[in-house]
Amino acid sequence: MVGVRRRQVHDLAPQPAPTVTEYAAEVKCCPGCRKTAVGGFPAGVNAPTQYGPEITTRVADVVVGHHVPVHRSRVLVAELLGMSVSTGFAASLRGRAAEAVVAGGFVAAVRALLAGAPVVHADETFARAAGTTAYVHVACTEYVTLLHTGNRSAEAIDAGGVLTELRGVLVRDGYAGYTHLTNVLHAWCGAHLLRDLRGIHEADPDGQLWAKAMADALLEAHRIACAARGAAREALTADELRTVNRLYTGALARARTDNPARDTSVLAGHARTLAARFDQHRDMILRFTTDLAVGFTNNVAERNVRPVKVQQRSSGGCWRTLQGLADFAVVQSYLSTATRWGITRFDALHRLFTTGPWIPPALTPHAAAG
Repeated sequence: MVGVRRRQVHDLAPQPAPTVTEYAAEVKCCPGCRKTAVGGFPAGVNAPTQYGPEITTRVADVVVGHHVPVHRSRVLVAELLGMSVSTGFAASLRGRAAEAVVAGGFVAAVRALLAGAPVVHADETFARAAGTTAYVHVACTEYVTLLHTGNRSAEAIDAGGVLTELRGVLVRDGYAGYTHLTNVLHAWCGAHLLRDLRGIHEADPDGQLWAKAMADALLEAHRIACAARGAAREALTADELRTVNRLYTGALARARTDNPARDTSVLAGHARTLAARFDQHRDMILRFTTDLAVGFTNNVAERNVRPVKVQQRSSGGCWRTLQGLADFAVVQSYLSTATRWGITRFDALHRLFTTGPWIPPALTPHAAAG
């Protein structure tokens, strides 16, 4: 023999058959008083016939964790696991999961964690439910997420129970519904501002040079802030702040030159409005340079509301009831937070349907380890 060649085939064991476990409780009668006594069943065994936690978790992972419609989830589970479940069972899992998440204390715990966070991101997106337009609101950090539903009013924003309790920085977009929150410092999402500037500049590249100058100023400020964070610094130097402010001020001056009051065109009007926003909200827009704990964008919040659109597309464009949308928000809060901590959707759901919801012990894994 001059050598050995090996080849490996990775595969699954043959699909096991479903198991049925029967529990029997004896019923005994007292010969004296003739009263009967019934023995107890194990915890969780509540009906004459029911699905166990293993199949419950797997169906929930498909329906709730991966946004697969109810009928297709039944077909998928039957083909992959060899066990059929009813449509009603699959459809009920999101509501059951939401109830368990709330009853297990997850929502209250996350709300308390977010209220004490130094920086919180917020966003909202619309959804169709019960023939009307509703909104899903999110308050989150990199590791903790909480969504709730309502309309787009200030009262609905406050109903989440987080933003009114903050004492730090709130990163958001330009929606005016957040302006009543005077208990926090506000930071404006740089990505939204860059999109607004690009729209103005692309409409007239030669006549709206200020928009490109302002975008360049924001990107340079972002580069400087990232370099400072990478060097583990707590703040920008005075020279760096002067550079940022010089570029920002120069772009505003160019905006006034590019859009004089005598120019009555629609584009000039939009440009003056945008320039006024940059002038009036300078501190809010540049918050990421004066507080390095604040990021340049609000992408964390935008990623957390994106599953609303994924679920809506897979569900025919709407939720049948407002309660269904509210249940989605609760369960998505739980799954989003768990996955940020390195817990898979399957493991998070398995805990939920067996021992109760997993609850984050701190705002970040680093804080929990310390």
